[in-house]
Amino acid sequence: MTKSELILRLAEDNPHLYQRDVERIVSTIFDEISTALARGDRVELRGFGAFSVKTREARTGRNPRTGESVSVAKKSVPFFKSGKDLRDRLNGRK
Repeated sequence: MTKSELILRLAEDNPHLYQRDVERIVSTIFDEISTALARGDRVELRGFGAFSVKTREARTGRNPRTGESVSVAKKSVPFFKSGKDLRDRLNGRK
């Protein structure tokens, strides 16, 4: 599902809201999650999961085409861990 598909589905499920308002709500939620992760905070949505930031240390990698050693810098990456309710729902337990 893309962001625009999510907005469309939410607008259909909530006919009392304008689509532009739904779009603004979804964009605001995503922006706030991104901002919190950029600060290094953890974002937890009960029943759905938690977003956090993990740090990957600098390392020496290999160019798969040439086999040459390449230096890979330290970097931060977003990480998502699903919640128990979501896992149960995906496995047909609820």
